[in-house]
Parts: sequence; structure tokens; C-alpha cells
Amino acid sequence: MQAVDSNDRVMYWGTGRRKASVARVRLVPGTGQLIINGRPGDSYFNYNPTYLSAAKAPLETLGLENDYDILVKAHGGGLTGQADSIRLGVARALCELDPENRSPLKIEGYLTRDPRAKERKKYGLHKARKAPQYSKR
Repeated sequence: MQAVDSNDRVMYWGTGRRKASVARVRLVPGTGQLIINGRPGDSYFNYNPTYLSAAKAPLETLGLENDYDILVKAHGGGLTGQADSIRLGVARALCELDPENRSPLKIEGYLTRDPRAKERKKYGLHKARKAPQYSKR
């Protein structure tokens, strides 16, 4: 979704989900900053380069990493799920920005939501699949 803020800057919205995480992403013309829940991205992700590169990957694919700021409200899950949900939200916002961006992002797999989630625990088992120790007598 496209919107205009109080400074007449155009914003592009995208929502990403992964595991239990949900990220509401805004792309704003800027210098390439990543701000998550009001904190700088490197501080939020504990300076982990894997999480930071995952969150910025769609912009790097299109060569726009220094043209847009990423403003994120993320909640739920852990850092891995949040980083992947931010990646999906950024990719969706880039599709709003220009429909031509869709095919390179689709080829890289950034527009596909990862459906894997935690498997539920079954009765009679310790966890989803861990069975009690077998006893012959």
C-alpha cells in the first residue's frame, strides 16, 4: 500500500510473516537505515550479520540498499523469524513500489512465505515426536 507522510514523503507498506513473527514494514526514501521497533537494526539483531543481510536482501537484489530506509514494527517469535518476516515485508513493499520488481524478487524466492512452523505436541509423547524410553520389562 502506498501512503504519504507529514513530510510529503511517499511510503510503501508490506506485511511479512514467519513462524510466530509478524513484521509491518514501511519503505521510505532515505539513506538505507534499518530501524526496528525504534532501535537501529544492528543493535536490535545483536550485530548478527546473518539477520541483517536477510532483512536487507531484497533491496540488495534490486540495487536499492542506499535509496530507502526500512522502518519496521515487529512482534512475536524470535530473531530468526523476525528477520525472515522483515525480508518478506520488504519484498512485498518493493512490489508496491514498482511492479517490475516482482520477477527478480520472485526468482530469488523473497515473495514466498515460509510455511514451516512448530509441530504440535501429541499425547503420549514428550514432545512432537520424542517418545518415552522403551522398557522391555
